[in-house]
Amino acid sequence: MTNLPPLGYTVGTEQEMEYTPMNKRDLLDRCARDGTQRMLLARMLDRLELCQQREIPTQTPFLSPGEQAAGANLLAACGHPRHLFFGGFEGAERKICLFLPQWQESEDAIGQEDGPLAVLSATFRPESELTHRDLLGSLMGLGITREKIGDILISPGVAQVLVLRETLTILLSQWESAGRWKLSLRETPLSGLHPAVPQTKVIRDTVATPRLDAVVSSGFSLSRAKAAALISAGRVSLNHRQCLKADRTVIQGDIISCRGLGKCMVKECSGQSRKGRTMLLLERYI
Repeated sequence: MTNLPPLGYTVGTEQEMEYTPMNKRDLLDRCARDGTQRMLLARMLDRLELCQQREIPTQTPFLSPGEQAAGANLLAACGHPRHLFFGGFEGAERKICLFLPQWQESEDAIGQEDGPLAVLSATFRPESELTHRDLLGSLMGLGITREKIGDILISPGVAQVLVLRETLTILLSQWESAGRWKLSLRETPLSGLHPAVPQTKVIRDTVATPRLDAVVSSGFSLSRAKAAALISAGRVSLNHRQCLKADRTVIQGDIISCRGLGKCMVKECSGQSRKGRTMLLLERYI
């Protein structure tokens, strides 16, 4: 693309690819891990085909980090067609994938007032102490599926909810409360978002070898055996993809998450101590 996207947004290249039913099946056979992921990736290909055939912008629903990683693999296998992962702000966890026609630049796709995402601000009494779970549960109680809801940013007395614009009118008219607490709603521009700075803990440690089980042990204060058991049970993801191999080598920049324990990033994984152990600098999100 000719212009650089805003910091924090992932954009594909201008290369396009024509699909046939056969190579579409081949792509799904190669990239999909299971039936659920195959359906997700097939819908992404449908959106991409519509964009390329009609020269109109199209989009997916909100994707989790793992779904984004699977989608990125698929789009790489497709030859990196023009696309943009966008969650409303830098550092968003849940994002949509926008497919861009040749005439549209990324800044135009996300900068329009009537763009694909909207922000719904819900104010409530600060003493209510509503949680992410309370708000998400009340939204889904209205029949709104998870794929239509992005990140939920909570501060005292107010929550900012990223939603697909198509759901905005419904929510403004029907979302009245969370639990027993009344809500006051209004639309807010994307520029009015106030994401909190994530809190992290710096961990310095050494490991005999930068294997996944050793780094999980350091990052989450576990025994090596417990870390290996969590990996074999499928509870650990490396760069948002489930990893069952305890001996997988971890490198600088990798993101490790463990279901029920949180997430950490490998900031440095280089150099050796006097005893020949690999020195680690980890950043754990708390």
